[in-house]
Amino acid sequence: MRNYSILIFLSFIVSCSPRLAYLNEELINDHHWTTEDLKKIQFYLSDDIVLTRQLNSTESNIQQGKIEIKNGSKLEHIVFKKGTPGILIFSPKDKRYAINFDHSAPDKYLIFGSNPKMNNRYVLMAKDWNRYNGTVSYNGQTYETSSHSAFTALMVNLKRSRNVDQNTEIAKGNKM
Repeated sequence: MRNYSILIFLSFIVSCSPRLAYLNEELINDHHWTTEDLKKIQFYLSDDIVLTRQLNSTESNIQQGKIEIKNGSKLEHIVFKKGTPGILIFSPKDKRYAINFDHSAPDKYLIFGSNPKMNNRYVLMAKDWNRYNGTVSYNGQTYETSSHSAFTALMVNLKRSRNVDQNTEIAKGNKM
């Protein structure tokens, strides 16, 4: 009986957990979402993103991230974990969205855009990608990120429910 109770509990938890789907052009078009609609949607990261930049000797006031000293150089790392929630703050151009992941600093954002090579998923955009890394702007600074980050996409909690069209006709009766 105890195992049966655990099974029911686990089924309940799974049915209540969010169903995340990749944000892509098809999803936006199917739901006729505008930029204003997208500002009301909670986004999540599909994978980790790690931004890294080398600090100048004059840069000592670090707001976020951690500092690493490597070969005498100071490096700043900013980590965005898989599943980190974010919101759309503006659209710099068509099919590009500025997403903020830090509620304490609404002016900090990463740009995501539709990528036809990835089923039109909205993935991290960079100024430049090469085989090993990409160059990304964040908070007015230039950072490097692993080429793996090029595959990090935006996800949305998609609660699907069955839409059943019903047509009910009520017979009025037939009197003599």
